[in-house]
Amino acid sequence: MSRLGSMGARLYRGEVGYDFVAKRKIWYGISILITITAIVGLAVRGLNLGIEFQGGAVFTTTQSSSVSVTHAQDAAEKLSGHDATVQKLGNGGMRIQVSGIDTGTADKIHGSLAKELNLPLDKIAADVVGPSWGETIATKAWEGLAIFMVLVVIYLAIAFEWRMALAALVALIHDLTITVGVYALVGFEVTQGTVIGLLTILGYSLYDTVVVFDGLKESSKDLKKQTRFTYSEIANRSLNGTLVRSINTTVVALLPVAGLLFIGGGFLGAGMLNDISLALFVGLAAGAYSSIFIATPLVADLKERDPAMKALKKRVLAKRRADAAKGESAEQGDGTYPGQDEGPGAPAAAGAGSVRRPPAPRGRGRTPGKRR
Repeated sequence: MSRLGSMGARLYRGEVGYDFVAKRKIWYGISILITITAIVGLAVRGLNLGIEFQGGAVFTTTQSSSVSVTHAQDAAEKLSGHDATVQKLGNGGMRIQVSGIDTGTADKIHGSLAKELNLPLDKIAADVVGPSWGETIATKAWEGLAIFMVLVVIYLAIAFEWRMALAALVALIHDLTITVGVYALVGFEVTQGTVIGLLTILGYSLYDTVVVFDGLKESSKDLKKQTRFTYSEIANRSLNGTLVRSINTTVVALLPVAGLLFIGGGFLGAGMLNDISLALFVGLAAGAYSSIFIATPLVADLKERDPAMKALKKRVLAKRRADAAKGESAEQGDGTYPGQDEGPGAPAAAGAGSVRRPPAPRGRGRTPGKRR
């Protein structure tokens, strides 16, 4: 068995582990700090909405041009009077996006833009998107997100309990907020691919959380009948038992997404790959973090407020204090009977509290021979 597999087995059996639940205030603080940073970035910089959401035109050159990207951007902004973004494509062409223009304006600048780029008119494809279409897409995305959240909460409340459903919902909102905040800070364009990526990461975010919750549900079935562990300790054992599995799953999922983001989007210049892969990459990482550091500790926090769990914790702590007291009493005797000699020639204990050595059984110590 590999070292990682051996570690996973030891984590599952509870032989080793890290106390995630006990340090939950640290994780809460880190998450709050990251979330505030994301919200501030979103409020200050805002999202770079694509033409799908605000309307505009996209001019795509099917042939490489000798004109630089900067010159193409300046020419597009001068001709349209609106902001323009230019992206170099892998085949040597360019994707020029001009926001806020209608079909008439797009037709007017189409020929002028071809002259500025030193290209034939038929080598530049023009696509115009109206703002109403983008509003429809955004509305459908919000509706889909709301329906998904409601169904997830109902399912988890039925399959597990309402505390786990609430913790999973908080983790989902946490992941979405961080992902959207990263988009605002990085300045990536929000397109249809972004919406698809955001909706996709919701399932990934829930996967590890549900796995841990399922193990926790099985481990806490007869929890009130024992006095060895509190609910928080059982939650931590369940989390450690699935830790290696969560890490392996996340790494395997992140590797191809990282390839899409850094190779497909960075080197090949594929815009749609950037939109989808950034949402998936950030969402997967945030989902793995929230499953380990947010969802399970939050469930333990909520559960420990239950009167039955409070009573259990008191019984567990009382039993541990009693066991500790017994252990100290045994250690005071240093492994000998009270009053037993410490060694050869040592005097027997005398006085109050001393106990005499039990007498030898009858018949022992006599010389074998004829009975008198």
